[in-house]
Amino acid sequence: MYSVKEAFYTLQGEGGQAGRPAVFCRFTGCNLWSGREQDRSTSICTFCDTDFIGTDGQNGGRFKTADALAAHVAAFWPGPEGKPLVVFTGGEPLLQLDTPLIDAMHARGFMIAVETNGTIEAPDGIDWLCVSPKGRAPLKQRSGQELKLVYPQSDAPPERFIDTDFEHYYLQPMDLSPAGHDGSTVQQTLAYCMAHPRWSLSLQTHKITGID
Repeated sequence: MYSVKEAFYTLQGEGGQAGRPAVFCRFTGCNLWSGREQDRSTSICTFCDTDFIGTDGQNGGRFKTADALAAHVAAFWPGPEGKPLVVFTGGEPLLQLDTPLIDAMHARGFMIAVETNGTIEAPDGIDWLCVSPKGRAPLKQRSGQELKLVYPQSDAPPERFIDTDFEHYYLQPMDLSPAGHDGSTVQQTLAYCMAHPRWSLSLQTHKITGID
């Protein structure tokens, strides 16, 4: 059984795949925050801005089999043009994403991307693995295509991840204001990237452009 908060077709807004058309599949649940505001201050991750509770979101629901969920996701791809891409996210997608679902998406021709907090080792078969460490949580997945660190986090400085093995390293300014990126946070991130050129800047372009 898979529990999905929402699924929709959009453009990837951040990181190494920014600007690419994709079907997003957001699983319910997370292992670093309950999703309830009353628990935020005592959680490992305190700055999440995503609703991942329940299955009542856009095209959400419960799916008994991997094939059923794969068919649901594939239906949102607009046609034969381009390489289909699905982004599994959350919450924490690796609480639910498994080999049968990976195989079912590959059978439909999809490239599979995952955005995870890195506390769970990823199954084989993921084509683009983005790890975004959160606070003091232990990092078990230490390799992949991209490490995308929300910055700054007092419990997760970039220096902590120097011995990891990723193809790309991104710093993404923490979004602290209702209207978008907080200016001072952006400037801090720019300064760190300039001083430490291993890291590149990632912006949440979907918020800047108003894309869902």
